[in-house]
Amino acid sequence: MKRQIIERMKKLLVIFFIAVLSGIPSYGDNLNSFFGEADVFFKTYVKDGKVNYKSIKTNFHEIERLYLIVKEVDLTGLTENEVKAFYINAYNLCVIYQVSKYYPLKSAMDQSGFFDKVKHSVAGEEMTLNYLEIKYLLMKYRDPRIHFALACAAVSCPKLASFAYMPESLDSELRRRTELALNDGLFIRVGNGIVEISKIFEWYKDDFTSGSSTVLQFINSYRKTKIAATSKVTYYEYDWSLNELN
Repeated sequence: MKRQIIERMKKLLVIFFIAVLSGIPSYGDNLNSFFGEADVFFKTYVKDGKVNYKSIKTNFHEIERLYLIVKEVDLTGLTENEVKAFYINAYNLCVIYQVSKYYPLKSAMDQSGFFDKVKHSVAGEEMTLNYLEIKYLLMKYRDPRIHFALACAAVSCPKLASFAYMPESLDSELRRRTELALNDGLFIRVGNGIVEISKIFEWYKDDFTSGSSTVLQFINSYRKTKIAATSKVTYYEYDWSLNELN
C-alpha cells in the first residue's frame, strides 16, 4: 500500500512539473511576444528613420534582451509571413545591437567586419548580417521591397521604420516603406534631366530588374510623379555616417 502511494505521488509530481513548464512563455511557440516587444522598442528609439543610440546604450539591457530572444526563437511550423517578418526585424535588431554595443561610433564601418565577419545567433544559427540578408531574405523571397525595410545604420540607407514588421500586415508595410523611399527627394534625386539614385540599385541591380524591367521602371512603379524614361541615371556616393538621432 505504501509503495502504491509513493508511486502515485511520483506521477502527480511529474504531471505538476509538466503543467508548470507548459505555462512558461516560449518565444518559439508565442512569436507574438517577440513582435510586440520589438514594436515597443522601435517606437521608443526610432524617429524619422534615425536611431537614438545614446539612449539605447544607457538602457542596453533592452536591446540585449531582444537580441537574446532573436537567438532563441524557434521557426518550426511558422507561416511564410511569420518567418519573413521575423528575419527582417531580427536583422534590424542585430544591426542596432552591434552599433549600440560599441557606441559611440561615427559609422558602422568603423568596426571591422560589421556586416561580413561579426556573427550573430539568429533562430539558433550563427550568421553574419550579410548572410542573413542574402540567404534568408533576398535569395529566399526574391522581394526587392525588403531593401527598403532593412537598416544598415547609415544616413544613406532607406529610413528605418519606427515599428516592427508584423506578419499579418507585412505586404502592405513593405509596399508603404518602398513608396516612402522612392518618393523621398533625398533618396531619389531628380532634376534637369538627371536622376541620382542610391548605390543600392547598383549593388543589387538584379533584384530590381527581373524580366525585362529596368531599375528606372521599378522606381517609377512606386512613384507618384514618374521620372522621364529619357533621364540620365547616375549613382550618388553612399554616406556611411551613423543614422543617429541627435
